[in-house]
Amino acid sequence: MMALCDRLERLSNAFGPSGRERDVRALLRAGIAELADRIEVDALGNLIAYKTGADPEPRLRVMLSAHMDEVGFMITEIQKSGLLKFQPVGGLDPRMLPAKRLVIGDARIPGVIGAPPPHLQSAKQASQPPRGSGGQPVELDDLAIDIGAESDKEAEAKVKVGDYGVFATQFTVLSRDSSWPTVRGKAFDDRVGCAMLVALLAERYPVDLVVVFTVQEEVGLRGARVAAYRVEPDAAISLEGTICDDLPRPPDVDLTPVTRLGAGPALTLMDRRLVSHPGLLKLLRDTAEAEGIAIQYKAPGLGGADSGAIHLTRAGVPATVVAVPCRYIHSPASILNLNDMENSVRLMAAALRRIGREHLERAG
Repeated sequence: MMALCDRLERLSNAFGPSGRERDVRALLRAGIAELADRIEVDALGNLIAYKTGADPEPRLRVMLSAHMDEVGFMITEIQKSGLLKFQPVGGLDPRMLPAKRLVIGDARIPGVIGAPPPHLQSAKQASQPPRGSGGQPVELDDLAIDIGAESDKEAEAKVKVGDYGVFATQFTVLSRDSSWPTVRGKAFDDRVGCAMLVALLAERYPVDLVVVFTVQEEVGLRGARVAAYRVEPDAAISLEGTICDDLPRPPDVDLTPVTRLGAGPALTLMDRRLVSHPGLLKLLRDTAEAEGIAIQYKAPGLGGADSGAIHLTRAGVPATVVAVPCRYIHSPASILNLNDMENSVRLMAAALRRIGREHLERAG
């Protein structure tokens, strides 16, 4: 487990918003150099690792994917005051952005997102309902990044329009208790999936394995579509860090959480981009039962993952998603339970040893 934790720490701390995944890719390439039979990087920046199966030919070709990119910010304007205007890269809620610390560009310039304080807010801003009741205290246009520059000239010496920023969050172990080991960090969506793929590459399976660390998932599953077209897999499973909203709710709110921390790997039945292939779902369920691994089901109809693009490639690909529950995804800091992560690796490794053509029969 601690090897997984250490790998996740390095990946979580890395700088890698959509379109600028190179630092994450370099970390991963070094980590899999001795594990894969062949490694490629395609035109979009996807990192693709091939590992030949142990069974005689013809073998199934199984694609596993996890995306390297994280949500972030792009600098769009440098104002005369030295403040930086920005646009989100990926899904970010403006309500959580004020006062958050960032690092920007190759030089990792530190900054903070500033917003009007309560006593300087407009009448419209001040009249908004409080956070959590559906209101939005500030609009995105009200926000700017402050890097401590006195003027546009001083800011331009450090930052350029088009530079990217990410949250300045460092990975922390919260609990080492074996029954509830928890960690905090940024970009668990989807550096947790990347860390699991490295662990899975350590073994040779009966099938030909193609592991793809994809780019630009947060802005439209772009890398996964290109990679799947190149790889032409017989089946695909995406590994994700997914929504976990299991915190206490008001007494009058009766909603089932999307997933629960510590309840095991989360299987996707359906999300906004994919209806999971029934044969692959049966494989995962049967494998979990045989291995004694507790699983849960992600609440249907929410979110999306690389498999949403992969399953529509060429003539169609049987696909599904296995995810680790992460509280507060797409925020400065997420929390996950390392047992969920370790059991997801166990489930996937056992499933790769069991998968056969019978699991890929036509759906519907």
